[in-house]
Amino acid sequence: MEYTIKKIAELSGISTRTLRYYDEINLLKPTRINSSGYRIYGIKEVDRLQQILFYRSLDIKLEDIQTILSQSEVDIQHSLKEHYNQLLLKRQQIDSLLLTVEKTIRYQKGEITMNDQEKFEGLKREALQKNEKLYGKEIREKYGESTVETSNKKWLNLSKEQFNQMEQTEQNLFSALKKVIQSKDYDSPEAKEAFESHKEWLLFTTPHYSVQMHRGLGEMYIADERFASYYNSRVGDEASDVLNKIIQKYAIQ
Repeated sequence: MEYTIKKIAELSGISTRTLRYYDEINLLKPTRINSSGYRIYGIKEVDRLQQILFYRSLDIKLEDIQTILSQSEVDIQHSLKEHYNQLLLKRQQIDSLLLTVEKTIRYQKGEITMNDQEKFEGLKREALQKNEKLYGKEIREKYGESTVETSNKKWLNLSKEQFNQMEQTEQNLFSALKKVIQSKDYDSPEAKEAFESHKEWLLFTTPHYSVQMHRGLGEMYIADERFASYYNSRVGDEASDVLNKIIQKYAIQ
């Protein structure tokens, strides 16, 4: 079966403008151009477009999708399985958040009681999903699947008090880090406080703390812009670099 660009746009839910752009960048070429000058798409192109939209739903960049789709069929099947597993995780997290909201509505109406753990369950899962989306691949490659899963489980089991303590510890880190950025004094009490706060913050979710892990994480803060932006956007442009220097100085055997 064949489709005009208008028909495949209606079928897929994306615009003809987007399809023309995909053609221009060689991401999705039509089967042929008919005598009237219209782009015509076949089953093979429909299947490729489905895969493109799968990956776009995970916010994967178009150039990265191009690379993925240029791989062998076996590799593409592996990528689709990974995509499927990520969607299952996302569904579980959304279901958990919906359940928390539903329970909260009933709790506020006086229909049920909620313990503190239940109140934060969905919110923690939502935060976990964001972290997984932003940093999951790199963290798993560096520290391994088992370590990350254990850390995630520890995070989900945090009590309300622990959750609040973790947030306060991070604020203490930000405050101390700002002072070191201004002074550039890595021997100052503020530098030591920033290190201890960061270590304490890690211990809320880190299953097994080690100096090597801490130093490696510091290096990731400057090697990957996504990790760097977490601190730079909250504290200042030099925050990730300064924090790494503090970690390398104080994280010793």
